[in-house]
Amino acid sequence: MEYGVARYLSIDSTDTPTFTVGGDLAFLSDTTGTPQVYRLSEPGAWPERLTAHDERVSFVDASPTREELMFGMDEGSNERDQLYRYDLDTGEEVPLTNDPEAKHLWGGWGPDGERFAFAANRRQGDTFDVYVQGRADPTPKLVWEGPGGFVGVAAWHPDGDALILQESNSSSDQVLYWLDIDTGEAERLTDTGEEARYHHVAFGPDGDLYVVTDYGAETAYVGRINATAQGGDGADTVETIEQGPDEWNVDSLRIDAGSGRAAYTLNVDGYSETHVGTLTADGTEIVETVEPDLPEGVVAGVELGPGGERAALAFSADDHPHSIYAMDAVSGETERWTTPGTLGIPEEQFLRSETIRYETFDGREIPAYWTLPPGVDADGSDGEVPVMVDIHGGPEHQRQPWFYPTKQYFLNQGYAVLEPNVRGSSGYGKEYTHLDDQEQRLDSVKDIKYATEWLEDQPAADTDSLVVYGRSYGGFMVLSAITQYPDLWAAAVDFVGIADFQTFLENTGEWRRSHRAAEYGSLDDPELLERISPIHDVDRIQCPLFIQHGANDPRVPVGEAEQIAEAVEARGIPVETCIFEDEGHHTTDRENLIEEFERIAAFLEEHV
Repeated sequence: MEYGVARYLSIDSTDTPTFTVGGDLAFLSDTTGTPQVYRLSEPGAWPERLTAHDERVSFVDASPTREELMFGMDEGSNERDQLYRYDLDTGEEVPLTNDPEAKHLWGGWGPDGERFAFAANRRQGDTFDVYVQGRADPTPKLVWEGPGGFVGVAAWHPDGDALILQESNSSSDQVLYWLDIDTGEAERLTDTGEEARYHHVAFGPDGDLYVVTDYGAETAYVGRINATAQGGDGADTVETIEQGPDEWNVDSLRIDAGSGRAAYTLNVDGYSETHVGTLTADGTEIVETVEPDLPEGVVAGVELGPGGERAALAFSADDHPHSIYAMDAVSGETERWTTPGTLGIPEEQFLRSETIRYETFDGREIPAYWTLPPGVDADGSDGEVPVMVDIHGGPEHQRQPWFYPTKQYFLNQGYAVLEPNVRGSSGYGKEYTHLDDQEQRLDSVKDIKYATEWLEDQPAADTDSLVVYGRSYGGFMVLSAITQYPDLWAAAVDFVGIADFQTFLENTGEWRRSHRAAEYGSLDDPELLERISPIHDVDRIQCPLFIQHGANDPRVPVGEAEQIAEAVEARGIPVETCIFEDEGHHTTDRENLIEEFERIAAFLEEHV
């Protein structure tokens, strides 16, 4: 049976769990059409809605000491979050920032719950400074002026006197600093001689600093940095505490400094393995680990409750809508707390993908997920079906087998779906991630061409009816695929894609410009930017093109959509645009989403 796209897009998503000090679970759900804050006191109970805004709530974080929480909210999906404190006893909402032109990055509650930290680009658009603010104070205190670029607060010291700052030079190059809050002095903690990632930063009971990092390694692991209470000691090595199989990354880490409880997830070919245990007295191992009783899928986030007694897990899979589970951190006993439901669509209608690998131009194997629509056999005995090649954004991102309602919709409509993790994707080691940098940018597009050659060998795939489809960097890949290999595609769908790297870098958020240069090249090299920009090969496009964008997009400005649409239309190629004035890089309002995908479905019905 076929179901309309509105049915799929109206399946609720629940995520971002956080335990209140009283033991309730607060989380975000988009039941009303935009993410809002909800609360549950026990698994399976009817959730209590706490916020009632038209705008989306971006995060929620419960206080460690009081019955209150903090949440962030932007306007029109412009990503310039403001911060709000919510009293769980009275329902009072208190706005704590009022600078709508600035982006506020939540930096966490202080250990006593009296203060919180954040980073913001209030002084100038390309520079993030660090602020500390009392929970009841109307204004923050500037505690550190950034030198320029993207800096966030990664962790509070358990004594409340210091912050760990994370400076991101690029997606693969982060630096950690120890900031003394009183003096404003910051000392570098991590090695100056090697590019590495440092994220999911947490203090342990020994006062040492734990991170997920790929410093000195091909894949990420849990490491310990021997920081001192007086500040960073210029550590140039990281001690390995926990790592997964050689070819896979540790994805996330949480530590409760009081109890020493630690939770981490492994990314094994896109699927999650979660472990909860305890740090040893010397802080060199995580022992007595237990695993939650979950289906095979993806854990997008883990949060530890008060005292580290429980862990909340945000989970989904191809056939499992985004739900929250909670587990006992000692026994591993696991309960599902939220059950979004399927709006009457039988769960067996949701299909699981198959992990495949195909060989590309240089002999490498490209990992991908392959899903055939219901009732279609791989041997082609049921005939051929159109195929959607869905390319993720990033580019340092990874498609994982989590729940995509739109993917399940297109499968229900009779499309097969191929989701490649082309070179440049994360999840497969440092070398793989850097294979598409700058001059190698179009090599990742070649990986898409070789995906279509793999499809030629699939009896059930109609390779005369291929749709290339992608968001953000994936949108660039769509435009590049239809200019570099124009004869392969029956239609294309570009969401918020980059058409011209020159204009993108000129007009994107100021702080993003240097951050993206390591990947794409800089404005100092216009020849490279011209060579890799699809707008300069627009005369090669042959297939109909659907373009979606948000007028408030701070990452990829809407001018990218406007210029490629105008150029394609001038050539007489069918092009349809869907630009929302009240959306940004992501379409976050459900009514807009439904309109968007009803139009895409009609577009593909006409042209494929």
